[in-house]
Amino acid sequence: RGPSRNARTRIRGCLRGLMTALRAVPAAIEKSICVVADRWVDGTADLAVGLAIVNDAELTIGEVRDLGCRHVLTTLDHPRNSVLLLNTDADSVVTPDWITEHLRLVADGADAVAGMVELSRKSPDVMTRYAAVVDRAHVNVYGANLAVRADAYRAVGGFGAVASGEDHDLWRRLGAAGYRCRRATEPTVLTSARRTGRAPGGLADLLRTLHDEPIIRTVT
Repeated sequence: RGPSRNARTRIRGCLRGLMTALRAVPAAIEKSICVVADRWVDGTADLAVGLAIVNDAELTIGEVRDLGCRHVLTTLDHPRNSVLLLNTDADSVVTPDWITEHLRLVADGADAVAGMVELSRKSPDVMTRYAAVVDRAHVNVYGANLAVRADAYRAVGGFGAVASGEDHDLWRRLGAAGYRCRRATEPTVLTSARRTGRAPGGLADLLRTLHDEPIIRTVT
């Protein structure tokens, strides 16, 4: 699932990637996609007919992500320890093995998996600075590439009501609760290198800083 706010121009690629990844999953495994159309005004939800839930309330990014996860859980009649919640973003494209690789890592004992992201429209200079900040030791956690077993997710209260860093916040609480959190170099997700974002302190702000430009945030 993934939150989407006015992402009509990008969500097509996101959905195509998800559908390709789903085809690699064994038929015996039940699958569900949920797109959270967050206060959309550009028809984003129209491109995800049958997959989208619409949020019209003023929620934080953490609450929006949680809304999608909880909606998925209400549609599945399975024990929580047999459900894996995979998160990505509407401006991201997952690899064909994205789901199967997360499933493999969870089968190997992980309760949560944080994968890597690659940026589109790369500038070599910016990529060098970006690697120095987050990539080298893989210390980051990305909501665009995050999997959590549903029982662990519910036990720690899900994504919190935070305006930014909701992925790190969830990751910290999972670790503090004793869950096995694994960072992995695979699978990767290709995500937008946009420098105007919604969440203060998010990836867009970081990229804008690395471009030596003033940080500009969208008003929500």
